Amino acid sequence: MSQGGAAAREAAKPQDRGWAWMVLLAAVLLQGLTLGFPSCIGVFFTDLQHDFQASNSETSWFPSIMVAVLHGGGPLCSILVKRFGCRFAVMLGGLLSGVGMVSSSFCQSISQLYLTAGLITGLGSCFSFQAGVTVLGYYFVRWRTLANAMASTGVSLGFTLWPLLSQYLLDEMGWRNTFLIFGGILLNCCVCGAIMRPVQLTSESPLQSSKSAEEPGRRSEGAQLSNGTSPHPELQQQTRRTACFQMLQKYLAFDIFCQNKGYQIYTIGVTWMMMGFALPHIYLVPYAIQNGVEERRAALLISVIGLINIFIRPFTGLLSGHRVFTGRRIYLFSLAVLLCGLSNFICVISAEFSVLIIYCVILSIAMSGIGALTFQVLMDVVEMDRFSSALGLFTILESTTLLIGPPLTGLLVDITSDFHYVFYNSSFFLISAALFMGLSFCALEKKNKSKEASKVPLDNHSRYQYNEMPTEPQSETQSPPVVVYITSV
Repeated sequence: MSQGGAAAREAAKPQDRGWAWMVLLAAVLLQGLTLGFPSCIGVFFTDLQHDFQASNSETSWFPSIMVAVLHGGGPLCSILVKRFGCRFAVMLGGLLSGVGMVSSSFCQSISQLYLTAGLITGLGSCFSFQAGVTVLGYYFVRWRTLANAMASTGVSLGFTLWPLLSQYLLDEMGWRNTFLIFGGILLNCCVCGAIMRPVQLTSESPLQSSKSAEEPGRRSEGAQLSNGTSPHPELQQQTRRTACFQMLQKYLAFDIFCQNKGYQIYTIGVTWMMMGFALPHIYLVPYAIQNGVEERRAALLISVIGLINIFIRPFTGLLSGHRVFTGRRIYLFSLAVLLCGLSNFICVISAEFSVLIIYCVILSIAMSGIGALTFQVLMDVVEMDRFSSALGLFTILESTTLLIGPPLTGLLVDITSDFHYVFYNSSFFLISAALFMGLSFCALEKKNKSKEASKVPLDNHSRYQYNEMPTEPQSETQSPPVVVYITSV
């Protein structure tokens, strides 16, 4: 009897074993299908522009909306996960992504493409990606860091394969049929979601406790209705206001932004950086084609970026985790952003294919540093118990500049008829953001050291100092957070 009970307990704990590795494989595929997908949009830029007689600015709204919604839909996805679970969110996202791309193949104007491929596919990708990463926290405890690192390789695989597949299908059957096929491919997110079956935890999870906490309120409401009474209207209105404020506080932590100087500097810097970060991914292929590079070779440039990312990103993550860089990761991040900005000048010097390959190699190395450090630095400047809410505001702000950056640059290219301004623009935003973050954190660190030297007591010292936020490792019996925002750069 005792052996049967032990076996039942083991079966009820699926973390770090068995089916968890199938879930990890599904997460790798999900990240390639969702985060890797926008990398191929530049391949269709010239064809869409020609078919719809659209300007550079009008055409660039399509990928901008897709990427902005993918990054900024985090709070909505988290509400969906908390309400219906990760499996439902992933499968709903796959359905939306597929429907969005199938609908895009029938679009008759560029504005229709904004709704179908931009909004619907972007939102579906957001649901699938973020819920897929969240479920890894339930299936992995001991190997959670390794699982997340392995899952992130899916992004690099997507960057490598999507452009090559896109160019082949575009040459063979045109962009409409290609989008139709893409809709079928993205429906595989539903298959990945089906693999991510709910975890039966032995201890009470936060999801279970939140549901149990809601039960008394529901029972009391039911009792009031059965007695023929209803709450006072003013009390109902006050309750709704309180609930709304609590939800904003939970998912969009404006109080952290106002009080934590490190978080304030970092959020402003990354938001400004995103104005120029996505520009090379959208305009590199049309820039190369305009300068005489064959279409197939131009599509290969994006694949080179993804291929190098597969090897460099894990190495960068391991390097930044060394104790030498403890408390100094923000400076590594600023250096990576600076290198990313400086690399754009290579494109201005020459548009030869061999020179563009060198550019892609340097850009990929810089991007690997940015991707590996973005959320690690955020964990350094924000207490872990408020990380989810801080990340919610962070992703919404960066998605705003991701949305408006490419169209504004496209407008500049339309006015000047010179693609060089794409890379000038990108360099300006990246270099200025890198200098702002590096110098601001250096000044903040000196200010804190001078305060320590003068022994002036601070009301809440940890809120204003950039330092390493230690976190307690979770035990196997403790379930991970129910709601987690994750994005990738």
